[in-house]
Amino acid sequence: MMRSIVSIIALVAAGAVFFGYTKPAYDASGTVRASIASYDAALTKASELQELKQSLLARYNSFNSADVDRLQKLLPDHVDNVRLILDLDNLAGRHGLALQNVAVSAPQTANQAQTAAGSINSSKQRYDSLTLKFTTVATYETFLQLLSDLESSLRIVDLIALRVSRADGENRAASLYTYDITIRTYWLK
Repeated sequence: MMRSIVSIIALVAAGAVFFGYTKPAYDASGTVRASIASYDAALTKASELQELKQSLLARYNSFNSADVDRLQKLLPDHVDNVRLILDLDNLAGRHGLALQNVAVSAPQTANQAQTAAGSINSSKQRYDSLTLKFTTVATYETFLQLLSDLESSLRIVDLIALRVSRADGENRAASLYTYDITIRTYWLK
């Protein structure tokens, strides 16, 4: 009888240990195994992304650096007012011209630019623009050369406005004209 009581007590104690400690510990180890599996999947994905990065970097490095520079100049990924003004000044300097009264207009955000109906313009554009106004004094032939160089330059620019007037004072006799030019250039967002 004593044996059966000890057996029952041992069985109850074993059940209590199983349900009180072993089963919760086993269930907790299952969640740890699941988190380990998710970490292993993340490590695998990270190594795949690292390999892809290396492959893309090798592909990028295979491009001619002059071509990359030309592409960056064609459509930059940021606005650089100073570089744009210096490029235009160098372009004008090749023809003996000087830029005067340079003014850069900040681009309008999508919230500022609204249509007449009151709806907001699409902000999903992948590019933005910048307006630049300047004045120069030149002969008509020299100005045409400047416009031709501006047209064939790598930088994408649109001529927005052009106002031509006769130059004042002593420049009047030399058939010089004053050109007020407004251009728009673009960059990627």
